[in-house]
Amino acid sequence: MTGYLARRALQAIVVMLIVSVIVFVLLHSLPGGLVRAQLGPKASRFAVFQLERTEGLLKPLPLQYLIWLANLVKGNLGFSYYMNQPVASLLGHYLPRTLLLVGVSTLFTVAVAVPMGMWQGFRRNRIDDHLLSASMLILYAMPGFLLGVIGIILLSLDVPVLPSTATAFGSGLGTDVTVLVLPIATLFLGNISYYSRYMRSAVIDNLLEDYVRTAYAIGNPARRVLLRHVLRNSLSSTVTMLGLTLPYVFSGALIVEELFNFPGIGLLFWNASQTRDYPVLLGVVLVVTAAVVAGSLLADVGYAALDPRVRYVRR
Repeated sequence: MTGYLARRALQAIVVMLIVSVIVFVLLHSLPGGLVRAQLGPKASRFAVFQLERTEGLLKPLPLQYLIWLANLVKGNLGFSYYMNQPVASLLGHYLPRTLLLVGVSTLFTVAVAVPMGMWQGFRRNRIDDHLLSASMLILYAMPGFLLGVIGIILLSLDVPVLPSTATAFGSGLGTDVTVLVLPIATLFLGNISYYSRYMRSAVIDNLLEDYVRTAYAIGNPARRVLLRHVLRNSLSSTVTMLGLTLPYVFSGALIVEELFNFPGIGLLFWNASQTRDYPVLLGVVLVVTAAVVAGSLLADVGYAALDPRVRYVRR
């Protein structure tokens, strides 16, 4: 198990380095460059040259990357010239809110999707299975922003019981949970169809296995077979989906945060893209990449815990 974890951790570090190189090169290749974004399009050539020399942008790009990477190791992610704050400080302020939003919505999604998928698999091809499958297909086809708009119309305009924006979230994590309901519900409804459909398919596949027939043959009731045998073997697909859908969840959080004016790193990224605040863009991309890689690593660990055979596969 230790060797398996070490290999996965090493792969995660390599992925992070590759992503950082790609994003660093892309941001430095955008039209206008970093200096024009700070000084404006009408800045003189001399002013541009002075700022490029001050910020070390005249050095070769590989050397710039190595300097930036050395600063990153020290915790220095750069300085936001638009918000006049260190990028690390901005991320420390906005990131906990996004983690709260994504974490709570994911917990609700898994808590509802796993029992639903098990029930659908056990009741396959019956009326309740068809109704739930049709509902999940509708949610699967609807984009996240549309779910959010429908929630705002129904629960903020027609029946004003929930706020349509999260501007009252406060400086910390906040105490007014009502501002979290619509953003969390939007992410929840947008993701539940993925997990429930995969869980249903996994349960159906396991119910057709010989070990299930044997468990029934020796007199085990259906509830015991499902909870003790089928559940663990079916969870492998759900755990894998957790790692694979994290990029989608974070991208959906960006849309949701902009829609509800939720003060997380998604809204920070959106505002930074409008003002061409490149240090903030690079910092947010790296943090999201780290979260996705960490989620994939945790999914691998969970998969290995559910299926011990994975630990002994030689790469």
